Amino acid sequence: MSEQELGITESKEHSPGEWYAEVVQKAEIADYAPMGGFIVTRPRGWALWEAMQDHLDGWFKETGVTNAYFPMFIPESYLEREKDIVEGFDPEVAWVTHGGHNELEERLAVRPTSESIIAPFMSQWTRSHRDLPLRLNQWCSVVRWEATETKPFFRTKEFCWQEGHTAHESEEEAWEETTTRLDQYQRLYEDVLAIPVLRGRKPEHDKFPGADTTTTVEALMPDGKSVQGATSHYLGTSFAEAFDITYVDESEEEQVAHTTSWGLSWRALGALIMTHSDDQGLVLPPTIAPTQVVIVPIWDEDTREEVLEYTEGIRDDLDEAGVRVDLDDRDERNPGFKFNEHELNGVPLRIEVGSYEVEDEEVTLVDRPDGERHEADRDDLVDAVETALDRISDKLYETAEENLEENVREAYEPSEILGTIGRYGGYVKTPWCGDEACETVIKDEIAAEIVMVPFDEDEDAIGDECAICEDDAEETAYFARSY
Repeated sequence: MSEQELGITESKEHSPGEWYAEVVQKAEIADYAPMGGFIVTRPRGWALWEAMQDHLDGWFKETGVTNAYFPMFIPESYLEREKDIVEGFDPEVAWVTHGGHNELEERLAVRPTSESIIAPFMSQWTRSHRDLPLRLNQWCSVVRWEATETKPFFRTKEFCWQEGHTAHESEEEAWEETTTRLDQYQRLYEDVLAIPVLRGRKPEHDKFPGADTTTTVEALMPDGKSVQGATSHYLGTSFAEAFDITYVDESEEEQVAHTTSWGLSWRALGALIMTHSDDQGLVLPPTIAPTQVVIVPIWDEDTREEVLEYTEGIRDDLDEAGVRVDLDDRDERNPGFKFNEHELNGVPLRIEVGSYEVEDEEVTLVDRPDGERHEADRDDLVDAVETALDRISDKLYETAEENLEENVREAYEPSEILGTIGRYGGYVKTPWCGDEACETVIKDEIAAEIVMVPFDEDEDAIGDECAICEDDAEETAYFARSY
């Protein structure tokens, strides 16, 4: 790639959609597939997804979850056993009708979600209260044939995710499971991705098909749109009744299990890119960056050998300390090109070493988010780098937190809701009666919807009357445009 091709030409502020697509491609995160609505995830992008997966998978296993894998094809008769699933996903289901040249006796759905293939086996594996809780998770891809414009990681017909499915003896245990997973999703966003989130539940009309309650974490993007970061559903007993997930309790009575499902997709990767990156390219928090530190030696013919020897020692020390480090000692590229390339690729920290640093037994540290420079003694290098990586994580989180705090506003009548979202984007908190028709008034005008209702214990209603219809307000709604 030439120096000219390397740079980002679009503006995040003025054309965020085009800017995002350019960052994804030029930072070698993904490419567009030949079929509309699909993407190819490149090694650098897949490494980011694997890093998220490693964090979540470890936390799941610490809390009693085991991984399994179920077929990607679901018989139509299985899908139809839970009517809400069929109705909820019907327009988006891709169907297989032929195997080779032969027409199938029964159509097979390419999984849009896996409740209807996993639940029958949960039924088989659950006999007694001693078999509960049953906690399963699978990492896979699903297909939802949406007729929308492709936006890598945010909106594709096939996407990767994890989906957890559990069965419990009581509503209390199942609800605890639901909130445990929501806590873990919040932890991933805030502690790993450096993105603050709001947490609550979806309104009744927007919950997962067949669920009793859908909980969510929502992240605000710099362009003022909300991302549904992950969802965790308390399914009640509806799925257990449909698929006969029952158990014999301690009194030898047959009971219906309470089930949950919960998932996070690679939309989190889109949120990561959109939140932190800038007009120079990708920006990654050190927690998840494949390369945390890049060392760029700067030499002339006379100093080449001593500079390279010095930087090789730095690399070895950082590597031994567990830092993911790369020494860029390419002869054919000048330092300026290397700086730009590593900025484009989102490496959080750059170490510059020239003959002056060698002479003074120092290094120069450059933070990716803002170009801030620090000098560090060679002897204290490992501590200085660890401090720098923490500093960079804090910078990214604080910037995102400031964006969130500045973009939650209140409104008390339809014109205020519309005007605020139209002018500023972000979230608009408003008192709401709970009727979907009131959301529709706003949605039809400005394509904003209720993305979250805070949990009752988290926040009181902010007004007595619904801002739209003036009936009694039941709760507080957060309106936003969303991805």
